[in-house]
Amino acid sequence: MLEIRYILKIYPKRNNIRLLSSVAKPNVKTDLVINNVSFKNDDFTNITPKILSHIGKNIHTQKYHPLSMVRQRIVNYFYKRFVTNRGNPIFSMHENISPIVTTDQNFDSLLIPKDHPSRSKSDCYYLNKDYLLRAHTTAHQSELIQSGLNAFLVIGDVYRRDEIDRTHYPVFHQVDGVLLKTRDKVFPQDESLSLFEKGNNTNGIRSQPKQACHTLEAVKVMEHDLKSTLEGLAKELFGNVKQRWVETYFPFTDPSWELEVWHKEQWMEILGCGIMKQNILSNSGVNDRIGWAFGLGLERIAMCLYNIPDIRLFWSEDSGFLNQFKTDDIYKQIEYKAISQFPQCNNDISFWLPDGYSSNDFYDLVRNIGGDMIEQVSLIDEFKHPKSGKISHCYKITYRHMAKTLSQDEVNIIHKEIEKSASEQLNVKIR
Repeated sequence: MLEIRYILKIYPKRNNIRLLSSVAKPNVKTDLVINNVSFKNDDFTNITPKILSHIGKNIHTQKYHPLSMVRQRIVNYFYKRFVTNRGNPIFSMHENISPIVTTDQNFDSLLIPKDHPSRSKSDCYYLNKDYLLRAHTTAHQSELIQSGLNAFLVIGDVYRRDEIDRTHYPVFHQVDGVLLKTRDKVFPQDESLSLFEKGNNTNGIRSQPKQACHTLEAVKVMEHDLKSTLEGLAKELFGNVKQRWVETYFPFTDPSWELEVWHKEQWMEILGCGIMKQNILSNSGVNDRIGWAFGLGLERIAMCLYNIPDIRLFWSEDSGFLNQFKTDDIYKQIEYKAISQFPQCNNDISFWLPDGYSSNDFYDLVRNIGGDMIEQVSLIDEFKHPKSGKISHCYKITYRHMAKTLSQDEVNIIHKEIEKSASEQLNVKIR
């Protein structure tokens, strides 16, 4: 477990230090220290104690945890499908890499533009302007490629500021996979074929349906390899269900696709993938290979496989939940059974929005105060004053404890604290 603490600076006489949202201006300046490494706060710092409390829990590696079971099934599939002549797996697995990354790792190494919305403070958890909690395990691609790896899986916790409902949580878990191939591996029986067009121009204009630097033959072979691999993975997880490919866009692959499966009478996207941008490889010192990559979320897969209705349950320490998955057979069909159905409590909050307001700031504040008692926050009304032009929001906050019945009096105390903190920290005017 990571050690997390704050060091008081500049204002030694002040007490009751509280880490604020990105919109609020702290009264106390602190250094954030994680495992004896200090990170200086600045205008980008927007991480909360609630989020920091999840670092190091590594629930995806805990024995008998549903996320760990899905993780192992995916790893086993790649270990069986890709082997050397001696029968050894060629994919290496990396599941204990620190989630603290640089902005270069999370964005620049993946060719994500400087003005891309995914860099926003409203989308990411920043320690400061140079460091953040990774928003995807893809952040480690370049460093692993630079280390000489050609086939690897990265599995770990990722962090995104997001809405609050039963399928969204600010911490979730991803699997990221990469496979690089030389010309001899792509075309083992034809020496006349090449991976790259003459000149190997990685900065050329895209030529449908490929990057300008790649030959069409190489892209088609890699596309077939990628899609057949992931279709096999979907079959391994979901059985003989209908599948379909949908073209999409990612900053770090081109062309790119999403794989959907037919689940509960509708199409459900389970992963994204594509041919890696050649600049990512060349910037990592690799100029003689072409690669494919994919990424998927463990929670989404596990919720479908085990019929788990609420993403908060993955963080439960209740034996009634965890014991349902206590089996050494990771392929066993398990249907989650609700421990108990505790009633909801609903309270509304309305306020006028200040300049620079972000709904994710409000969501973080609610999470920080209410914790996992918050089941959902829904924007139910938006009003613009006809004269002043000011905008107000009304949110419905749904409270439900995972292990007991909440009284309305308990909820009212929490709700009052949310109103007070929103007024003080976000500079909103409660209606």
